Amino acid sequence: MINKVFSAEQLDDKDPLAHKAGAFSLPDNTIYLDGNSLGPLPKSAEKRAVEVVQEQWGQGLITSWNKHQWISLPQQVGDKIGELIGAQQGQVICCDSISINLFKVLSAALKMNPRRKVIATTRDNFPTDIYMVQGLLDLLGEEYSIRYVDEASISSQLTDDIAVLMLTQVNFRSGLKLDMKGITEQAHAKGILTLWDLAHSAGAFPVCLDDCNVDFAVGCSYKYLNGGPGAPAFIYVARRHQDSYQQPLSGWMGHSAPFSFSPDYAPDSSVKQNLCGTPGVIGMSILDAALDVFDDVSLKAIDEKSKKLQAFFIAEAKRAGVLEHFGVASPPINCRGSQLALAHDEAYAICQAWIAEGVIADFRAPNILRIGFAPLYLSFADVEKAVTRLAIIMNEKRYENATFQQRQSVT
Repeated sequence: MINKVFSAEQLDDKDPLAHKAGAFSLPDNTIYLDGNSLGPLPKSAEKRAVEVVQEQWGQGLITSWNKHQWISLPQQVGDKIGELIGAQQGQVICCDSISINLFKVLSAALKMNPRRKVIATTRDNFPTDIYMVQGLLDLLGEEYSIRYVDEASISSQLTDDIAVLMLTQVNFRSGLKLDMKGITEQAHAKGILTLWDLAHSAGAFPVCLDDCNVDFAVGCSYKYLNGGPGAPAFIYVARRHQDSYQQPLSGWMGHSAPFSFSPDYAPDSSVKQNLCGTPGVIGMSILDAALDVFDDVSLKAIDEKSKKLQAFFIAEAKRAGVLEHFGVASPPINCRGSQLALAHDEAYAICQAWIAEGVIADFRAPNILRIGFAPLYLSFADVEKAVTRLAIIMNEKRYENATFQQRQSVT
């Protein structure tokens, strides 16, 4: 995909997304390869943060619920995200966290499939997804169970007792990208509802929830969507299910008429039912502004550049001898998301040494150096410099320094 006759400078000159880097506030002398964990600060979000705190809250006070439409932010932001994940309006709501949203959707899905008692997922799914299933099953009792399926042959393991199949489209460690359309079709053929986690998908490449006939989806907004640490998550409920969908966290904002203050709960008939308490306006407003960076670009162009950046990284790493030190723990480029996993027993220390050289990536236990490729602000020159610095670290074994061996609270 990347012919070495082109230099990093030439590739950057031809890059149609090169101008987007100017939309972010990035620290000097830093190459950021961890946008798949926490996206950097968009300048539009920085501006909105000041506005929503100083003007909307500071001056508008409670009138801003109407004057600045705080009350409709969950739907407004949800529809913006919906455009990025292939969902028509009215099917995505922005609220809470992935974990809480998983509890809602799993509960509703089981209620919609009452004769089936099994939730299926993969053993290597992101831990919080599995934890939420385990917690829900503790509440429901021994009648219900979790079953693990192999990522390599999911469709062949689907059986008629499964109520819902919960999968993450892109594996957080390896980057393996699952066939959403094919797996969903196979699940539906067995009467199984599908729930997809888009944590490492939304904003990274085209996601086609409606076209794939997906039932439910959840996702976060602080990775490729650049919403900031702890930014609110989102839920997708296909329109065809909204009349029969009923989630158990019946908070007042999910009521059909919350300001009637009725003592009896009557759920909203739309995806809005997923709201519980009062939304976090400051974080959601910042996310609303952050999403503006996608206004003039296509997910197809983002995906194309991501693949080129990854191929360039691999080519440079081979040339510099870096790959002689690592095992590649990711599948081929057409079967993975916008990240690359390199395996090494000293991956944590290597990551810390790389950070000390101004290149921020991250570590995932037990032995993965994980590299994220976020095309809106990452250049080919960045990749070239990052590989050069990694080669020095490996050749000089700088990671053996005791400073880099010491584990921090967040790894």
